[in-house]
Amino acid sequence: MTRTTRFDPRLGLVYVSGTITGPRSTTQLRLLVDTGAAMSTIVPHVVDEIGYSPRDGGPRTTVRTALGSEHGYVLRVARFAALGFAMANFPVNVFDLADRDVCDGLVGFNFLRCFNCHIRPKDGCILLENIAPLA
Repeated sequence: MTRTTRFDPRLGLVYVSGTITGPRSTTQLRLLVDTGAAMSTIVPHVVDEIGYSPRDGGPRTTVRTALGSEHGYVLRVARFAALGFAMANFPVNVFDLADRDVCDGLVGFNFLRCFNCHIRPKDGCILLENIAPLA
């Protein structure tokens, strides 16, 4: 099954929508697709809003960016959905992004590697082909 997601190529970044579900609620997300991010990332205030806290998290993480190092933790969320597909019990990295108003998080390689992915910047679309059953 192949799903196509549109984005505005004039923005310079690949913005897509998504949702995340926790023990308290589900919320809409404004996400950036980041093929260079090893893990999908969610900012802490979103995680708090859906009912998680750092006590629910796993290992501490350090992410190195052009601006320096950021510290966070890995958290398995009940459900993460983006680009037309959803995954249960999905691990995300929780930490503050440098510019908090830009997005709620990143769709990283741990999500994208489950699919054949074609990003077509000129056409403003991403095609994901599901090649195996999702967990």
